[in-house]
Amino acid sequence: MSALHFALTPKMKPLPGNRSVLVAALDIGTSKIACLIGRLRPQPLQDGSRLRSHSVEVVGFGHTLARGMKAGTVIDLAEAEAAVRQCADLAERSARMQLDSVVVSVSAGRPASEQISASIEVVGSAIGEGDIARVLAAGSRHSARPGRAVLHSLPIGYVLDQARGIQDPRGMLAREFGIDMHVVTADASAARNLMLAIERSHLAVEAMVTSSYAAGLSALADDEAELGAALVDMGAGTTTVAVFCGTRFVHADGFALGGRHVTMDLARGLNARIADAERLKTLYGSVLTGGSDERDMIAVPPVDNDEREAPHFVSRASLARIIKPRIEEILEMVRDRLAASPFAAEPRGRVVLTGGASQLTGVADLATQILRRPVRVGRPLDIAGLPEEAKGGAFAVATGLLVYPQAAHLEHFEPRRTRHSATGGGYIARVGRWLRESF
Repeated sequence: MSALHFALTPKMKPLPGNRSVLVAALDIGTSKIACLIGRLRPQPLQDGSRLRSHSVEVVGFGHTLARGMKAGTVIDLAEAEAAVRQCADLAERSARMQLDSVVVSVSAGRPASEQISASIEVVGSAIGEGDIARVLAAGSRHSARPGRAVLHSLPIGYVLDQARGIQDPRGMLAREFGIDMHVVTADASAARNLMLAIERSHLAVEAMVTSSYAAGLSALADDEAELGAALVDMGAGTTTVAVFCGTRFVHADGFALGGRHVTMDLARGLNARIADAERLKTLYGSVLTGGSDERDMIAVPPVDNDEREAPHFVSRASLARIIKPRIEEILEMVRDRLAASPFAAEPRGRVVLTGGASQLTGVADLATQILRRPVRVGRPLDIAGLPEEAKGGAFAVATGLLVYPQAAHLEHFEPRRTRHSATGGGYIARVGRWLRESF
C-alpha cells in the first residue's frame, strides 16, 4: 500500500550532505503570513548540536496580513489564496527568484500526539535491513486514524524481545522485533484546505510541519532540547505546544485560543475598533501594572472614526486588567496540557515562549508563576540574514521551517519511493491521489 493511503501529508527528502540547497518556508497564521527563502550550506556538525548540519541564511523575505483564515484554518479559499500569492511574490522579488515548492506550518486541526508500538516476527537469525523496513511499515499502518492526517512519524526506539530503547538493531538477534513511534496527527480537513490554498497559488507543498515543532527547531538551544523543554507558540488564533526530551520531539498539543482573543477583549472592553485595539495591544499591552499605570492615560479613537468626536482616555492599568485574564486562561490551559504530557516528568524543565502573543510585557513572569517552571521568551537562533522585523519570537515558526529540512531524515513514511518523482507533473498527480484517497 502507498503512503497516501495512510493519509500522510507530503514529506521531503533528506538534505544532501555535500551541497547547498534553497528552501522556502511558508507560515500561514491567523493574523499574518510569512514567506522566507533560505540558503542551506553544509557545515561541520558542531559538538553538542543535535541536527544543525547546515547553516541557514535568509535570502528572501515576504510578510503580509493574513486573509481568509481563522484559528489557523482556511475559511475563505479565494482570500487565503490571494494572500499567499501576495506574500510569496514579495519573497520572490526579495530573493530575485521564482518559487516552486514550500515547507508549510500547520497550527490548526487540533494537533495531537500518540505513541504507538508495532512488532513483527524475525525471519532470519539476525536483524537486517529488510526486517527494519518491515517493522517501520507496520508502525506506519498502525498510525492511520479516520479523519486524521499524519504530520510526523518519528521512531523513538526499537524493541528486541521486550527489551526497549534499542537505537540500532542491525545484526542483533531476536525472535520478536518491534518499534515505538511518536505520531503527530491533525484534522484531515484542516490540512487538506491549507494545502489546496497553496496549490492554487501554483506552489507545491514539499512538507507540512507542526508549528510548535518548527518553532522549537528555531528557538530552543541544544542544551534545552537535551535536558527537556517545552516550546509554547502563542499565535493569534491558536496556541500550540511541543515537548522535547533528549533532543527528541516527543509530544505535541494545541488549542484554538491566542492573541486575537486578547484583541477582541480589548475592542469590547474599550468600545474600540478592532484595528485600534490591536494597535493599543501592540504598543501598550502588558499583564503587569506599576505605580504610575493608573495615571498614565492612553487615547482610544471613537469606534465610528468620526473626526468630530473626541477620543476617550483609559489608563494603562485598565488595559492590563482586560489583557491579563485572557493570558492567564491561555497559560492555565498550557499548564493542564503539559501536566498530561511526558513533560510532567521533567519538574525543572524549561518553557520557551514564542509567537506574537508572547511579546506582551510581563508574559514570561506571569507564565513562571502559573507554570511553576523557568520561562523565557524565545527568538530565532543562528539564522543569518534575517531582517530586523523578523528577529523576534513572532517569526520562530517561519525560521524553524528553514531548519526543518535538516531533521527530515529523522522521520519515517513508508514507502519513500511513492512520494518523490523527477517531474513536476508527478508531484501534482501525487497531491491529487492524496486528496482523493485520504479524504
